[in-house]
Amino acid sequence: MDLKNKTEKELIILINKNREKLRNFKFSIAGSKIRNVKEGRNIRKDIARILTEINIRQKSK
Repeated sequence: MDLKNKTEKELIILINKNREKLRNFKFSIAGSKIRNVKEGRNIRKDIARILTEINIRQKSK
C-alpha cells in the first residue's frame, strides 16, 4: 500500500473500508466462519498505518 501518494479523502475512504472489514471479520470469527485468525491483526496494522499518515500530514500543516 502506497499511502504517501494518496489524498486525504482517499485515506479516509480507505480507513472506513478497513474498519468495516475488521467489523465483518470480528463477526465472522464469532460465527466460526474464518480460519485465518491473523487477518484481523493485519487489518488493524493497516488502520494504524493510515492513521499515522493522516496524523503526520496534519502536523506538517
